[in-house]
Amino acid sequence: MHTYHIHIKGIVQGVGFRPFVYLKALQHNLNGWVNNTTDGVHIEINADNKTAHFFLHDILEHLPPLALVTEYNIKKVDNQQYTNFNIVKSDESKQTNVLLTPDVAMCQDCRQELYDKKKRRYQYPFITCTNCGPRYSIITALPYDRPNTTMQKFKMCPVCQKEYNNPLERRHFSQTNSCPDCSVEMQWYENGKLMEHFTDLDKVIRYWNAGKIIAIKGIGGYLLTCDATNKNAIKTLRKRKQRPSKPFALMYPDISAIEKDTFLKVDEKKELQSIHAPIVLLRLKKQTTSHIAIDEIAKDLGRIGVMLPYTPLYDLLLQKFDKPIVATSGNITGSTIIFDDQTAIEYLTHIADVLLMNNRDIVIPQDDGLVRFTPKHRQKIVLRRSRGKAPVYINPGLNFQNKSILATGSMLKSTFAFTHQNNIFISQYLGNTANYEAQKNYETTFEHLTNILKPEIETVVTDKHPGYFATEFGKKYTQKNNIKHVEIQHHKAHLLSVLVENNLLYSPRKILGVVWDGTGLGDDGNIWGGEFFSYQNHQIERIHHIGEFDFILADKMVKEPRISALAIAYRFPDATNLLRQKFSKTEWQIYISLLENVRLKSTSMGRLFDAVASLLFDYDKHSYEAEASMKLEWQATQYLATHKTKVYPFNDKAFKNFSKYIFEQILLDLLNNVDNQEIAAKFHLTLVDYIWQIAEQYGYEHIAFSGGVFQNALLVDLLIEKNENRKQLYFQKELSPNDEGIVLGQLVSGIIRDKG
Repeated sequence: MHTYHIHIKGIVQGVGFRPFVYLKALQHNLNGWVNNTTDGVHIEINADNKTAHFFLHDILEHLPPLALVTEYNIKKVDNQQYTNFNIVKSDESKQTNVLLTPDVAMCQDCRQELYDKKKRRYQYPFITCTNCGPRYSIITALPYDRPNTTMQKFKMCPVCQKEYNNPLERRHFSQTNSCPDCSVEMQWYENGKLMEHFTDLDKVIRYWNAGKIIAIKGIGGYLLTCDATNKNAIKTLRKRKQRPSKPFALMYPDISAIEKDTFLKVDEKKELQSIHAPIVLLRLKKQTTSHIAIDEIAKDLGRIGVMLPYTPLYDLLLQKFDKPIVATSGNITGSTIIFDDQTAIEYLTHIADVLLMNNRDIVIPQDDGLVRFTPKHRQKIVLRRSRGKAPVYINPGLNFQNKSILATGSMLKSTFAFTHQNNIFISQYLGNTANYEAQKNYETTFEHLTNILKPEIETVVTDKHPGYFATEFGKKYTQKNNIKHVEIQHHKAHLLSVLVENNLLYSPRKILGVVWDGTGLGDDGNIWGGEFFSYQNHQIERIHHIGEFDFILADKMVKEPRISALAIAYRFPDATNLLRQKFSKTEWQIYISLLENVRLKSTSMGRLFDAVASLLFDYDKHSYEAEASMKLEWQATQYLATHKTKVYPFNDKAFKNFSKYIFEQILLDLLNNVDNQEIAAKFHLTLVDYIWQIAEQYGYEHIAFSGGVFQNALLVDLLIEKNENRKQLYFQKELSPNDEGIVLGQLVSGIIRDKG
């Protein structure tokens, strides 16, 4: 009999891994111990070689639901004789090398227990176990033990303590363990008065029915809620939140209720019911059973964002209400989700009639994740990676040789990422860091994660744009710590991100990178966004773009699609009458004067989408990011659902300046009274043909796509349909194609430089 030591890394803390190993050891009649450390889980057993390896294999083949193993090893060590198997106290002495467990939705075991009158946690709003509940949002240090979470202030009752100490219990070492006798307590805040020990959930239902807005504290922060069938309540919420038309997410009681209102597919259902429990964009039926106020929720989009209750509190409330609710981030539009109680009292009382609070503190705020699937080919598109996913990113194909690199990200869709002990950590979505509150959230989240993991950053990678908060943050960090600073162009980082996700970073094959988005500072000082790159042998070369047009008025142009239309087409005689009516006389004179003297150019596909949307449907001003593009997509989708049409022909003029060429074609169609929806459809189809023409002219069989434009599900479906398996197409997988995802590309840019 020998002694073997097993070391397992990955998501192995806060997931019931030690009691799981304990039970496995009992099944195999093994003696030894298991413990948590800051570099994973360690196991020591007395066994012969065959038994030890069979034991390890059994562990790896039957992991706990939330566990994920990234690395493991087993070795024979100096012989120690053990008389039983124990779970020993966590060891905090080693350097941190462990993945953090994301927050996860309530598990089925807890849901069944929640509604079982025979159980002592019957209708207890904070029921959890080792397989569900908050993790990342409450952790203050590693290893993940109760004293290192915001649960440390709650003293367990004798029964909970007994469960916690019993390796045979589902709640053994469940750090969030509590019950009605040692409960997390709710408070009701209304009209400046705080009611402690609040338990009357029926009061919430009465207030929703009365059209009231209630801010509810969840896992990652406060959600603003109201009855989704009450037009006046939603209008009031929009007015108070200063959110005139951006779609609201809905929370439904259960899957059956969602199926009555939407065309729910199998993959969407699976996503909704996953442990990540994101918002999923679903196609809406013309007649909804629930009678939601769709025009007030998400007008002219044909889809809604839907999620299921992911906490026991939400589940109890929605089962009682038996209707969908609006459930949107608790903030003023443009700022960060509010997560601490005092700030909620200060700000959210101007929006909500009531705050439903609780005394379990949140350390780090997180918005809900957001995904969609393309209607025909079911390609998954991540729109926001946050609660349930962050801060872990696992890609076994990457090796940073234990270098610690920080990537600071972009601006509108801010995230940061760093490597530590060859692990990759990517923050949750942090908001638009043009906003001061989002900047503070960025700094707080960075400080929190680096304090927990203690990476020794050697290199900082930033975007080339000097005006981004993230760029300034990175430069200050390098100066403060006297370390290396690297810049990478925005769209090249996008390309590297999708290459990494598809394990193509080290591929010798020639790859065409299509990176289309709204804005990014180009290497020539102009505004890029409609780019074609060649990637081979770790080299990135810009080989083509959609053609330059004038760029004026900075953010005003981004927010007003009519200005993009003017910038692209003001020299076209046929466009003058169509464009002039979109501007006042004074505006027209000023803008034309600017265009006559402009030096800054753009190749932005995002602005081209804006221009087409303005020209066809008078979507002239955004009330939220990409509004015009999203509505243009829906117009084209509606047409192609029942009709067919042709692409605009590709010729030398299109190759030379595609943006101006396609605008000329659209203007001709308008003059010939072609249906506007058909023109929108032709625009999308022509974009796909354009990509194929470029691929054929340059001789590419492998094409990778990134950038916010590829959040467009119709465009992605058309690309897949056009392909017919003739070329290999690559899309983002776990990360969003929008600016959230570029941090991964920034991280690996150092590897490219070294190899280049």
